[in-house]
Amino acid sequence: MSDNKISRKDFLSYSALLGAASLIGSSSVLSSCSGKGAANTPLRKPEEYYVPELPDKAIDGRELKVGIIGCGSRGGGALRNALRAANGIKIWAMGDVFPDKIQATRERLLKEWNQDVPEERCFIGFDAYKKVIDSGIDYLICTTPPIFRPQQFKYATEKGVHTFLEKPIAIDPVGYRSVMATAKLAKAKGLVVVTGTQRHHQRRYVEAFKRIQEGMIGQITGGNVYWNQGLYSAVRRREGWSDTEWMLRDWFNWRWLAGDHIIEQHVHNIDVFLWFSGLKPVKATAFGARHRRPNGNHYDMFSVDFEMENGIHMHSMSRQIDGCSSNIGEYIQGTKGSWNSYEHAIKDLDGNILWQFDRKAEEETYKMLSPYTLEHVDLINHIRKGESHVEAEETAISCMAGIMGREAAYTGATVTWDEMTQSSLDLMPEKVALGPMDLSQAVPVPGKDPDFKKLEQKKRY
Repeated sequence: MSDNKISRKDFLSYSALLGAASLIGSSSVLSSCSGKGAANTPLRKPEEYYVPELPDKAIDGRELKVGIIGCGSRGGGALRNALRAANGIKIWAMGDVFPDKIQATRERLLKEWNQDVPEERCFIGFDAYKKVIDSGIDYLICTTPPIFRPQQFKYATEKGVHTFLEKPIAIDPVGYRSVMATAKLAKAKGLVVVTGTQRHHQRRYVEAFKRIQEGMIGQITGGNVYWNQGLYSAVRRREGWSDTEWMLRDWFNWRWLAGDHIIEQHVHNIDVFLWFSGLKPVKATAFGARHRRPNGNHYDMFSVDFEMENGIHMHSMSRQIDGCSSNIGEYIQGTKGSWNSYEHAIKDLDGNILWQFDRKAEEETYKMLSPYTLEHVDLINHIRKGESHVEAEETAISCMAGIMGREAAYTGATVTWDEMTQSSLDLMPEKVALGPMDLSQAVPVPGKDPDFKKLEQKKRY
């Protein structure tokens, strides 16, 4: 396989494909087919891609001690997902910059799950992640703002701790290279790393993915992916908050913390196309703008043309503006037909449905339908079976595609994969502490500086 392709061969030895096929592979259980059409030519062989096991709950086994860093709403949700995913889960340690975040999550855990995390295992500060990881946990839930993900993943892996990494896992080229290097170390150590691109653990997507790999739509010729929605909520600054505290509590709207919404949210849709096609982009040409966002320094919208390594194109569109039409999903075109996530159906070139995911059958067959919980089921199953499985490389590649799109829009330049993966752009400030921070609402203006090499050296907080 070419070095430019997303390799999934390493995943095979870490998973039980036969078990997965018996759980989610039966067409009679989770799909309806017309039976029309000639034999298909597979895109890839089964040993070249990974299919997860998606039972309702992970197997029983030894108690697993779970630590969390980043105790906001997503962190609390991830803890509940882990507790629903398996028996024998103990929430062992917690870390956050803000004591109130920890306290709110502690109280909810005690009330809803009778899980009491003592104060001596609750850690405050920017170095709290080290204390949580060093406290004796088996796996770490990492739900801090994305800029911190690479360094926290690296420390956990060096300490031999399994990880759940919420997406995105890299928002700049320096972070991307760090994650790719750490993923290799995680494989060498036999660790388990699952990421928050939950469509990889959503049965309707997995079933469609399998059929596309089996050749049901033929060779992929292009696609469109979308995340268009209203404005994400902004956090109003309170009296007494320092610049950094406000930014951290409103992290979603600040580029140095979140990477802009093309990565923080739209990475899901970009990832689906890369996952299904097995390709990654070589070029990105884009435009974007900011019109109505009240704070932070993100764009309101992006439109990106990605040229993939085999010459086909994928169009990416993301927008966060109130009062506009919404559209979150994916469409992929092939030589024999198409697939779309709206109907979760595969159609022939005349628009006839060849296959469609049977949601009713899934509801009758399974109790657990949430992919946010099923990704923890997969993680825990691998830990308890002693089978390594690392998703970080694949997710990092999808994040890098988002980075390419963002930088192409910011600069007005067509950017390449090689240029961006080798870039020195690093959004992490030289020093992060609760205090003053650059709050300038500097918004990149495409074409203002034609020298992209100069632009990439600038810190754009």
